[in-house]
Amino acid sequence: MTRTLQRPALILNRNWQPVNVATVARALVLVWNEAARVVDPETYQLYTWADWSRIAPRDGDAFIRAVRRRLRVPEVIVLAEYDRLPDAAVSFSRRNVFKRDHWTCQYCGAQPGGGELTIDHVTPRAKGGASSWTNCVLACIACNHRKADRTPREAGMKLRKPPVRPTWKPLYARHDVASESWSKFVSETYWNVPLQS
Repeated sequence: MTRTLQRPALILNRNWQPVNVATVARALVLVWNEAARVVDPETYQLYTWADWSRIAPRDGDAFIRAVRRRLRVPEVIVLAEYDRLPDAAVSFSRRNVFKRDHWTCQYCGAQPGGGELTIDHVTPRAKGGASSWTNCVLACIACNHRKADRTPREAGMKLRKPPVRPTWKPLYARHDVASESWSKFVSETYWNVPLQS
């Protein structure tokens, strides 16, 4: 049951925009406290705690076994009061650089796969470059080798776009598992990016 409670649940604001990803345990607390409603991703119907707890899980649905019944695991909830996007910071990490750059070399545009991509420091560390959102990009092995320990200008290479700190989107959630039902609420731009390390 602990593993089920740690599964991700998508949180929508009052305007149905994705604003966060929480654990199922947190989502259930929000619904219990009437701060949110469960969204049925197939019908878009909203459920209070009382309504949701009476619905029996369908075949194949994840559930939590309680003393008297099985409780279907919510995949999406909508907040009752919250209607603005958060100013949440996206933590700088290798995984999030891959997500921001959409698994694409920022020099040549190749998408060779995660094993053939590296993190490149635009200003090399040997020249004082920091490991930060504004100095790190994805580069394929060939471009990284060509650039070597130089700046893009010194190497005669051009970045496809300048590296920036991304704004938070569900794509940056720390969970490895996303539900297919989220695709109805998260734009395809972010949904189609694979969750890889």
